Amino acid sequence: MEMLVYGLLIVTSIVGLTFIIERGLALRWSKVLPPEIESAVESAQTRDDLNVLRSVCLQKPSPLGRLLLHACEHLDWSKEETVDTMQTRARHEIVKLERGLVVLEIIVGIAPLLGLVGTIVGMMDTFANVGLAGLNDAAKLAQGISLILRATLIGLLIAIPALIAWSYFSKKVELLAVEMETLCDEFLRRQYREVKK
Repeated sequence: MEMLVYGLLIVTSIVGLTFIIERGLALRWSKVLPPEIESAVESAQTRDDLNVLRSVCLQKPSPLGRLLLHACEHLDWSKEETVDTMQTRARHEIVKLERGLVVLEIIVGIAPLLGLVGTIVGMMDTFANVGLAGLNDAAKLAQGISLILRATLIGLLIAIPALIAWSYFSKKVELLAVEMETLCDEFLRRQYREVKK
């Protein structure tokens, strides 16, 4: 039983590390908000500039690029309808950015519990051995207690980095979402201001 708990702790640590690395690579600022697209958005002052923006968005696939391409497709709609469809599309992009964060959140909760299960199983084994052999060998009892506490320590050592990564990535997704919203809002204002003229 104890080996099963340690096996689960190893699997949990591998899954956690995999998601931390994957999210770290996927949530890079330049991957979500490529500077080339930001520059193209700033340059897209009129509807005549949209072809350049479209080509840059297609060359640099990213959440911001997909949002702007979606906006370009719906500029013939009223501003309210375009904003509504953009908000729906933005929610889809945010969900993609948050992918994997729920796994880290589960690891934060489950790793200490697995460590606690390992501790309980170890205590049961140790006290069963004490019941059979008695308290004659204090060194053996101390070694058993050391093994017991190791499971708790491993669980915490898995949960702490997962918690740090989950908190960091959650905040980063929030910042990226605000920046995408700001850029898309500025883009739509400019495009619809031009139509009013």
